[in-house]
Amino acid sequence: MKLATKALNGNRYALARIISLVEDDGANARSALANLYPHTGQAHIVGVTGAPGTGKSTLVNQLAKFLRTQDITVGVVAVDPSSPFTGGALLGDRVRMRDLAGDPGVFIRSMASRGSLGGLARATSDVVKVLDAVGFAVVLIETVGAGQAEVEIARTAHTTIVIEAPGMGDEVQALKAGLMEIADVLVVNKADRPGAANTARALEMVIDRNSTRGEESEDAWIPSILQTIALDGAGVPAMWEMVAAHREYLRSTGLWTEKERARIETEMLNILQNELLDQLLARVGEEQMETWIGRIAARDVDVYTAVRAILEGEK
Repeated sequence: MKLATKALNGNRYALARIISLVEDDGANARSALANLYPHTGQAHIVGVTGAPGTGKSTLVNQLAKFLRTQDITVGVVAVDPSSPFTGGALLGDRVRMRDLAGDPGVFIRSMASRGSLGGLARATSDVVKVLDAVGFAVVLIETVGAGQAEVEIARTAHTTIVIEAPGMGDEVQALKAGLMEIADVLVVNKADRPGAANTARALEMVIDRNSTRGEESEDAWIPSILQTIALDGAGVPAMWEMVAAHREYLRSTGLWTEKERARIETEMLNILQNELLDQLLARVGEEQMETWIGRIAARDVDVYTAVRAILEGEK
């Protein structure tokens, strides 16, 4: 495919066009992805998540700037309709990212959530593959908040940074809700604000308690807690050092390969589920579906019986 070849040769217009096709999920997108896929598997994919207001967007900006000072190419996928990356896929935010505008080593793409988790997760994964294939060494995924959607999308990442901030509520409860399961690096942002030290101590208590309960194996990775000030970039180099250390941990223990296989399995099952559902709905037809819905609403049949009948081809 000419578009894929152009993107692999560094054509940014072709890259942006492929990503647009991926978001629309058309046949051309799948053809491009098939051509690009053999070139994937090189990037370090880093997820960045946290509750709204923790400053994760600003922190992602600072991390991208720092990576460029290290001559590391970086792609950014901002999954958030309120993200600062609203100036376009190539330039990103024209104020915060002005230092990176025109830098061929950076590519920023903002993706609106549109209220859809499943399709968004798939599109995000595919956009990451495109950025990986064309040679970006690090791909940052900034997710919309701190909930189930983020837990799902973060499975695409090798390393997940969870950001907290003082004054955001009960951080310990937030971690108990599932974020601790995906956190490889814990960051207390806005460390210049009152309460930052208390927030860090609260997170340390959760990690220590999990360790003493034997929830972690002896050689398990224990999330580190770092403090940053995103507005001026304080603590960002240390944060990247910890991310790089986690990458080396994954590679040295063989977990990198295990995570890759688990991610592929999850992605394959999700796509199979979506494709089979689409085929089934097309076979049954909208009119027949409406009939079944009417019968269920009238209490003529229960939903499980209806689903079994549909699968068995009954009218």
